[in-house]
Amino acid sequence: MTIPDSAAQRPSCEVPAAAPGMPAAQRTRAQLADGREIFFFDDAPRRRTVQDRREISRPVGGNEMRYDPLLREWVAIAAARQHRTQLPATEECPLCPSTPERATEVPQDQYDVVVFENRFPSFRGDIPIPEDLLSTTTAAQETAGLRQPGSGRCEVVCFTDQHSSALAQVSLRRMRTVLDAWADRTAAMLAEPGVEQVYCFENRGEEIGVTLNHPHGQIYGYPFITPRTRTLLDSAADFRARRGADLFTEILAGEVADGRRIVARTEHWTAFVPAWARWPVELHIYPHRAVQRLPELTDAERDDFAALYLDLLRRGDALFDGPLPYISGWQQAPASAEPGLMRLHLQLFSIRRAQNKLKYLAGSESGMGVFINDIAPEETARRLVAIGPQTAESGSATPTDTEETR
Repeated sequence: MTIPDSAAQRPSCEVPAAAPGMPAAQRTRAQLADGREIFFFDDAPRRRTVQDRREISRPVGGNEMRYDPLLREWVAIAAARQHRTQLPATEECPLCPSTPERATEVPQDQYDVVVFENRFPSFRGDIPIPEDLLSTTTAAQETAGLRQPGSGRCEVVCFTDQHSSALAQVSLRRMRTVLDAWADRTAAMLAEPGVEQVYCFENRGEEIGVTLNHPHGQIYGYPFITPRTRTLLDSAADFRARRGADLFTEILAGEVADGRRIVARTEHWTAFVPAWARWPVELHIYPHRAVQRLPELTDAERDDFAALYLDLLRRGDALFDGPLPYISGWQQAPASAEPGLMRLHLQLFSIRRAQNKLKYLAGSESGMGVFINDIAPEETARRLVAIGPQTAESGSATPTDTEETR
């Protein structure tokens, strides 16, 4: 299936192009007082001297994984997370820069983007799960919940040192630095023996369950292929066997040909609300080139994404006249995935369905995994398109040339 030229030129979905040629972020590696790694990613080259003078140690409580034989999935047991910092006052935020009066997780008085090992990780360890685990254990062991030492890695990503800001409010240059940090850490984690898949994501809003309000995200290095990704890979393999075509290519081409759910298009990316959206607000962002992981993106693709993503985040905040609570994360190929089967893409979704209403995962969703969406995907796309492109200079929503504004 090919993408029609006419659909690719839809004016109501165009986004201003990014300034070309932004240089890659500069990285500085250091170590925190308890041995954890920390990485500074700067918008422009600069020298950093990093010294963490705190007297701290890692929290007591190990990490463990247990196998659920009913769903054939791993569950992480991380008891130390029960004692992690919970919505501290602004002046006690551990993600703000350090001051002479108070040392934080970031031993600098200023930073652009910083990434460090999570002090309260869900996954931690470098022992891979044995490939023959199920075949070398007994039925009784399997049904009792196979136990494995904690493995994998968890990191925190701070998007800015401004506590009251948000990712949607950063500059184009900063958004590119964030993307470079995601790509850098993806490559580094995949090189570790206990990591099979890397997930870069952001939880935004107390409605979602964030425990720190400072603008930040996380990077998880899972020691296994996650259930969602396993399903994606199985679906792509089945589609290729039955149709002789790439599932992600066909989805993108079909959405562009239909046009009703396209929210924005650039030279290298398309953002759309999938026809099967299960969340009140759900966006998928596909690269036009079939790449598997973040490190494979070119400079031009990274620049282009930075402009598009900021536009979409700002449209989201304009949707209900206030900060949109959301989860946004990169779906990328695991280390052992068949080459060419998975296409990198970003999924953003929100539980907000109206100004004062949230979508709760109740009986059907939580108990049976069957989602019920109260808003038609076409309506969500129409509203996001009507808001119009949101740039740093625009300041307010400006409707584009849609059917509604003609």
